[in-house]
Amino acid sequence: MAASLPQKPGMPPQLPPSAASAPGQQPLPQQGAQREISPVFLCRIGQETVQDIVTRTMEIFQITRATQLPNGVTQSHAMYQDRFGKLQEHLRQLALLFRKLRLLYERCVEMTSDLQEGPAELVPYAGEELPVRVEPCSPDVHQERREVLQKVRQKNQELKVLMDQMRNLLWDVNAMLTLRK
Repeated sequence: MAASLPQKPGMPPQLPPSAASAPGQQPLPQQGAQREISPVFLCRIGQETVQDIVTRTMEIFQITRATQLPNGVTQSHAMYQDRFGKLQEHLRQLALLFRKLRLLYERCVEMTSDLQEGPAELVPYAGEELPVRVEPCSPDVHQERREVLQKVRQKNQELKVLMDQMRNLLWDVNAMLTLRK
């Protein structure tokens, strides 16, 4: 969390606490620093934020694991309040980290909206047909492509029939072994 969060366009720049100016002094302009922010830098900050989120979450689990259930044993009220305060602070910090992560995500999407291919185009979903970009070519190439696709479909159908036969054979063998016992 060492790096400060970049601001959206039109928002005044946010200075780190150490750079806060005293009354009467003008804050230093940070326009040059904001122009050099790249999506890669934002992703690195996002990665550090996710690591902070995981660390905070693990600390919350450690606090809750160390807490005894109220099974009739009276704990000191001060210990309960201390743990409750720590838990509340961790949860508040976690909410802030998630907000920071959301802002980083929105800023990255905003900065990379002009890219040609989106993530959905790079990684296809299972069972989804890939769009094939076909360059203009001769009719012979199109005919050969259709023949290859037809052969692949035929082989897939043959494999499906073979798998069904194997499955039926295994069911029959298992049924016979069950009856034998």
